[in-house]
Amino acid sequence: MKKAAVTAIILARNEAEMLPGCLRTIAWCKEIIVIDDGSSDNTSEIAENAGCKVISFKHQSFARRREEGAKFAAHDWILYIDADERIIPELADEMQRVVSESNNSAFQMNRTNIFFGKVFQYGGWETDTVTRLIDKRKLKGWKGDIHESPIISGTVGTLKTNLLHFSHRTIVGGLYKTAAWTPVEAQLLAKASTTKISFAIIIKKGLGEFWRRAIKYRGYHDGEPGLMESLIQAINRMLVYLQIWELQQTPPIKELYAVKEREVEILWEQHK
Repeated sequence: MKKAAVTAIILARNEAEMLPGCLRTIAWCKEIIVIDDGSSDNTSEIAENAGCKVISFKHQSFARRREEGAKFAAHDWILYIDADERIIPELADEMQRVVSESNNSAFQMNRTNIFFGKVFQYGGWETDTVTRLIDKRKLKGWKGDIHESPIISGTVGTLKTNLLHFSHRTIVGGLYKTAAWTPVEAQLLAKASTTKISFAIIIKKGLGEFWRRAIKYRGYHDGEPGLMESLIQAINRMLVYLQIWELQQTPPIKELYAVKEREVEILWEQHK
């Protein structure tokens, strides 16, 4: 296959397991850049051995990491892809064709989400659309620290072929990702609202999210995996609001522990 003038940009942190599979599906790109966000495994080594350009850039904002990657792109067209995403040959062919023929500034595509080894067709996941193929000259930046989206000057086309997303491969792996993004969302929401978070609100948020995923968007049609995923989304929502509650405590919990620490020190001083 003739390589198109496209730079692929991968945001990665500890993706040694998933990165090789991703790289195999974007070998048609002329350039691959990996933005490494403080990996402690051999993600960077794998990328370098595969001929990728590795940029070390640690930041809590996904938008800032995507913007950083664009700075180093040698080609006008950028393909943003995550290590747990895969491009099938049909999608690669379509991307190369539109880059050469279209007048659009960017392209969005539907994403097929695979959770627990099952393709999800309900729960809201069936309408998951992402804008990832972008003319760098028309990219004005990214907005949103977590659920980020590009700011495009011009029209955005839609590709016919879906991007594959190999997500939620293990419960523990999902917990690690939850631990990474929920504090960021909690901080953003805490700054944007003065609502005092209570136990009742936290439970209400969790139940509401489960109802939305499992019932309103018919996640139960995806069987037991669909219900499990709905439960995980509910737990994630509660974890966000639990952390907002934590941030709202006065005095801060950290200070309360400092007081307790000092009390223990005094006991030992008196013991002498």
